[in-house]
Amino acid sequence: MQKESSPLYAADIITELKRQFAFLSGGRGQDGSPIIIFPEFPSFCEIGDQEFRNVLTYLTSIPSLSAAGVGFIVVIDRRRDRWTCLKGTLLRISGWFPGNLLLVLVLRPSAILQRTLSDVFFRLHKDDFKVPVIMLSSLADLHSYIERSQLTQELGGSQYYCHKTWISHRTDLESIAALVKRMAERLQVFGRELAETELPNNLLTASNLLNAQTSRKDSFKEEMAGALSQGRKLLENIREPVRRDPDSSLNPDQLENLATVHRLLSQLSESSTAFDEFWIQHKNKLDLCLKLCQFEHNFQQQTTDTLSAFSDVGISSAQTEHLLQELTNQEKKACEVLDRVRSVVAEGQCLIDSSQNVDNTVAVKCNELQRVRENLTQEFKDKKTMLTQAMELHRRLEMVCKWCDDGIYMLASQPLDKCQSQEGAESALSELECYLETANEKQQWEISTVWLEYENILNNELREQVKRAFEKKASLQEMFERRRVSLKKLAAKQTRPVQPVAPRPESLSSPGIYLSIYLSFLSLLETERAYVEELKCVLQGYAAEMDNPSMAPLIPAALQNKKDVLFGNMQEIYNFHKRIFLKELETYTDCPELVGRCFLDWMGELQIYEKYCHNKPRSESLWRHCSDCAFFQECQKKLEHKLGLDSYLLKPVQRITKYQLLLKEMIKYSKGCEGSVELQAALSSILGILKAVNDSMHLIAITGYEGNLGDLGRLLMQGSFSMWAEHKRGHVKVMELARFKPMQRHLFLHEKALLFCKRREESGEGYEKAPSYSFKQELSMAAIGITEHAKGDSKKFEIWSRSRDEVYTVQAVSEEVKTIWVTEIRKLLTGQLEACKGMDLVLGWFVNKLLRRVYNM
Repeated sequence: MQKESSPLYAADIITELKRQFAFLSGGRGQDGSPIIIFPEFPSFCEIGDQEFRNVLTYLTSIPSLSAAGVGFIVVIDRRRDRWTCLKGTLLRISGWFPGNLLLVLVLRPSAILQRTLSDVFFRLHKDDFKVPVIMLSSLADLHSYIERSQLTQELGGSQYYCHKTWISHRTDLESIAALVKRMAERLQVFGRELAETELPNNLLTASNLLNAQTSRKDSFKEEMAGALSQGRKLLENIREPVRRDPDSSLNPDQLENLATVHRLLSQLSESSTAFDEFWIQHKNKLDLCLKLCQFEHNFQQQTTDTLSAFSDVGISSAQTEHLLQELTNQEKKACEVLDRVRSVVAEGQCLIDSSQNVDNTVAVKCNELQRVRENLTQEFKDKKTMLTQAMELHRRLEMVCKWCDDGIYMLASQPLDKCQSQEGAESALSELECYLETANEKQQWEISTVWLEYENILNNELREQVKRAFEKKASLQEMFERRRVSLKKLAAKQTRPVQPVAPRPESLSSPGIYLSIYLSFLSLLETERAYVEELKCVLQGYAAEMDNPSMAPLIPAALQNKKDVLFGNMQEIYNFHKRIFLKELETYTDCPELVGRCFLDWMGELQIYEKYCHNKPRSESLWRHCSDCAFFQECQKKLEHKLGLDSYLLKPVQRITKYQLLLKEMIKYSKGCEGSVELQAALSSILGILKAVNDSMHLIAITGYEGNLGDLGRLLMQGSFSMWAEHKRGHVKVMELARFKPMQRHLFLHEKALLFCKRREESGEGYEKAPSYSFKQELSMAAIGITEHAKGDSKKFEIWSRSRDEVYTVQAVSEEVKTIWVTEIRKLLTGQLEACKGMDLVLGWFVNKLLRRVYNM
């Protein structure tokens, strides 16, 4: 019968366990079989079936799967009992035992009458017991099957066993296991709540949220500390026998309990550490939210109060200068706030960059605060620019007015009586021209230029001031023109322009020459960065767009819900290279010759490419059917890619292949250097991955095999051969095909079988053009032999069945290929032979023991 689906715990059947009609002593048989002991128990027949089943179900569930898989040994002590009770015990055990029962050893009744009855009736009824039962007359007989060190003292052994202590350890262990499970589940729920927490927008709510979640966190940490303390105490209790007697040792069950407690404590400690790291990130996020809320309020309040006083640009030079000075002073005071805002924004950006789990609200608040800060800075700048322009306008207007006033004074001061003569007129005209030359800039400054240059600051008052100034200037110019006509202007001066000379450019220094090994490493690093960016571009520009509702009408039915087929595990590959491999490569910038260690450290993770290559034929087929759809065309247009998606889907295959070339290039320049051994090992490992990928791609192309290829063990080799087959029928050998026309077969060598397949080329393009292999025959490795040298050709060898009824002559393409295959097959056969010899010795010993016991009875 099978075990019940729901597990039993010691606390559930504590009453039944305390009766001790059966217990797990912790001892083991010679082959590691757990021993269950049924001690002398006069009222065994009174035990109910459900109670019996509960106890046995629980006892058989305690040992490890490997130990339980070997099978249990049951020792029944009925030396003081009667045959009827012994018979009832055997029938109950044979009728229902929840595990693999390997052997039942019975210490039969020691009374003369009961011993005689048990001998007679056991021979008569032994067929009724469906389990292997061996009747023993004494403890000495028992010790011939089980070592004394594996038996309790009641059975003449040296093993100390306390049932009360055993129950206490089991209940404590299961209690800790349940506690760790509950803690893990609660931590997961709490962590999910924290991750999904929406950051508040005001200071009070954020503070209350932080206090509440901190209180819950502290409660969890206290419970974790209690669980860890309880687990450590249980470890001390389990180790108590060894502490009390250093010469003693723990039995297998105690060692398993010890390992279980260590695992639970490690799991709890890891969960606690992971939660602490997550909590630090979450608390930093809440603390930043508090700062952002506080600064946002204070900052916006200050910006409103500060800039409201500078809405005017002043109606005079003195007033504008005063406003400009006030603005400068206010800007200096605001710098402290701006620096604090910059610090908070930088802190928030670091938190966002360091963790992908930060709530988007942090980024929103940082952006908002940064925007307010930038706006304030820009407003200060704009206000300062406006006041500076107003200051410049006031000064220019004052210069115009002064020029007008000075001009009027000059005209008024010229002696008109002297101007009546030619000499006096020429003198007055010369004075007038000199004045015009000194004020040339002010004279040519037009009002249209003012409207354009100072449009942003001109209010009604300034406009009136500008108009009055230019009206005054126009009046003066009119007066100058009338005076000029009257004085008969004679001449005007010209100025020669000055031509600027362009500076002569300085020469650039040429870069130095780097070592070849460093250049090779840079090539590896730069191509890795480009590869990561290409994967990111494909995932964002194509894969993510397949989930975009606005793009859904462009996706054909054949492409619906096929993202995993089209892209395979590209996301997994991108995550590994972006988060781990690229960063690890960058750490070797100062020591590029040691980069082989990086490949060796992460070689296991690079095997994810095998999964991608397995999916590539399906991806290629889907692409060919949907490549012309509007969805792919639109995505390619947005990305501005010249090449289609199929070129980028080939990037992972090209990259894993490219690594061997990059490593070979580095090996060429690093001979004799430190790290050359690691580079060579990395190259060998990469080539191993490529071989495994290549072999597996051939393996998945097998058709017609009805079994499970996974049951054949690991694929060791594969290749194409010419083959002849001979079958022995009676005393005649029959050749299946003409001797001079061999069959072409593709062989797949697994750990447990050799498959013969026929290679078939498929129509199509790309991956769809890859060959398929039609299954023809399977030979179990346990039933074949090999002849290394076949007559007639050094490239041939023979594979035959153990009875030599079937002989297959195989011809390789070269002697090297033949040697590799023969060596690998012989290695498998030799391993099987050694395993069979070991099994024969064990079975022979066991059978001899049984025969001796039967004859002695």
